[in-house]
Amino acid sequence: MNISIKELPEYKVAYIRHIGSYLDTHHAWSKLGKWAEQNKLFSTDQYFIGISLDDPTMTDEFACRYDACVTIPIDFNKNDQSEVLFKQLPGGLYALYPFYDTIDKFAITYQSLYGQWLPNSEYDADDRPCLEFCMNNPMNDPEGRCKVDLYIPIKKRI
Repeated sequence: MNISIKELPEYKVAYIRHIGSYLDTHHAWSKLGKWAEQNKLFSTDQYFIGISLDDPTMTDEFACRYDACVTIPIDFNKNDQSEVLFKQLPGGLYALYPFYDTIDKFAITYQSLYGQWLPNSEYDADDRPCLEFCMNNPMNDPEGRCKVDLYIPIKKRI
């Protein structure tokens, strides 16, 4: 696996939560995209980050939580923003895996990272959420593939 180790800063984000199948997160992304466009957050300074909050092998598929996020500038006015919620994502040490495939193969990637790479690395999983930096819109990809920089939170094994 092509993994590199990165230190990420904290990110302030606006987000919309989706509850249900991870295959249906496009609903949250659609709402967030419209909101981001209205608030002029489509510059190269912003990142679109997905956060899968539940393990679908342990949580009922229709109870899985997912946050579709966009980073916001430090001086962003949060007043009168009822369509979204706000939070800060923790920075720290992450293992980066660049994913480029169809979304149905994303779960296999998680299983490989946690089941194969991590136990054989010099790192342990940390309790921060994984961050899925969305690098394209799969609807615009000729083969419907998504390009995601997947960041797995890690800490040095003691």
